[in-house]
Amino acid sequence: MLLHVGLLFSFALEQNYLPEGKPTASSQLRKVKVADTEIEVFSPDEFRKIIHAAPMHLIPLLAISAFAGIRSAELGRLDWNAVDLDRGFIEIRAGQAKTASRRLAPIPANLVAWLRPLPRSGRVIKSCELIKEATALARAVGIEWPRNVLRHSFITYRIATVKSADQVALEAGNSPDIIFKHYRELATEEVADQWFGILPKDGQWENAYAFDRKKREVTLG
Repeated sequence: MLLHVGLLFSFALEQNYLPEGKPTASSQLRKVKVADTEIEVFSPDEFRKIIHAAPMHLIPLLAISAFAGIRSAELGRLDWNAVDLDRGFIEIRAGQAKTASRRLAPIPANLVAWLRPLPRSGRVIKSCELIKEATALARAVGIEWPRNVLRHSFITYRIATVKSADQVALEAGNSPDIIFKHYRELATEEVADQWFGILPKDGQWENAYAFDRKKREVTLG
């Protein structure tokens, strides 16, 4: 929901419908804390099945969320100029971050492989409907989509890889206590290596371009 609201206000700012330099209503929304819930993640096999079935326009949402751990609301405010594939990080500026603090999210090697073939200009997520489409895709391949599952998956597998709650907290924009309490020892390093080893399949881009071209033709027709 916050992603949808954030995209709406971002569009309004870009069209000069709102005064520049003043905080928007979406940036001042406060989340209500809820009781601790069990962390649910995708297995590497489950997510591989989803992303390998994805059309090209869903790849940024799926890949960046899963392999860089960026929150959906933050992703909705992100431009491609903040994604530095050569230096290996995504810059989340203070005004885009939930914590109002600038941070650098890592870009692992497999995420580079997913993003480099894509056209990269303007907003990374161009429609709030993409989240609904991603969850529908998961259901279509027989996989349930728990709340915040991609971010939970990233943090779980990242800490299994780097073994440092402090490092993952900096990368994910969270506190070390939360990372240590909720995500430590949920996955083995071996399974984490499988997660960050998910790569585009043979023919992935040919199929993705064909799917998107057909979709545009149907829309224009």
